[in-house]
Amino acid sequence: MLAIRLQRNGRKALPLYRIVVQEAQRHPLSGRIVAQVGSYNPHTKATVLDKEQVEKYLNNGAQPSTRVIRILTKEGIKMPKWVKMPNEKHAAAKHADKLRKNQPKEEEAPAEEATEA
Repeated sequence: MLAIRLQRNGRKALPLYRIVVQEAQRHPLSGRIVAQVGSYNPHTKATVLDKEQVEKYLNNGAQPSTRVIRILTKEGIKMPKWVKMPNEKHAAAKHADKLRKNQPKEEEAPAEEATEA
């Protein structure tokens, strides 16, 4: 089975990614890829894709990773029905009652009485 995934390039603290098609059992850093279909720069959010090749591999059953799904949908490539779309993350505070914005407001009336006297 084929997978469409990101392969890390670049240097330390400045990653650049290739969007590659490779066998799903192989590690992304193995270097053995079927095709390189694009690139992604996370710092500038610049994406270069060969849309025809991506659609060809998707129609032939290549499974994209969750990050690649987000990149492809952002670029306007329609996903097949069998592709599982990633869930939206909803961050929730563990102890919301301890947040400053959820604390009861202090009354300002006693401070005004002290200034009047």
